[in-house]
Amino acid sequence: MASNPKNFVFDDVSIHNKTKDCWLIIDGKVYDVTPFMEDHPGGDEVLLAATGKDATDDFEDVGHSDEARDMMHKYYIGDVDRATVPKKRVYVAPSDRNYNHDKTQDFIVKILQFIVPLVILGLAFVVRSYTKEKSA
Repeated sequence: MASNPKNFVFDDVSIHNKTKDCWLIIDGKVYDVTPFMEDHPGGDEVLLAATGKDATDDFEDVGHSDEARDMMHKYYIGDVDRATVPKKRVYVAPSDRNYNHDKTQDFIVKILQFIVPLVILGLAFVVRSYTKEKSA
């Protein structure tokens, strides 16, 4: 828990909406969950989806365990001025446009999409040639 909790306005918290910089508002408290992004059981995309709004309902709807609630204390960094939190969330496009949620490199996938059909085609050609020689 933060030794000197700060008071934040909503706009200051909502800009922290990236994988490497993620803050959440839950029950009027601000949590810097950046160190927890890779360890979150629901995946980091769940946490990113809860940024830029009051995530209290999202947090409560999941039904987190007591252990999860106890973990929150180490990510607590301050309170948010509730008067600055909008009642309805305005959509903000994620700034991590090139974020790849499954951690694979697109380059490798594209190479495999090209090479695997070629290998299959090559094998089919070899089998066809081999069976033609046997029958002749």
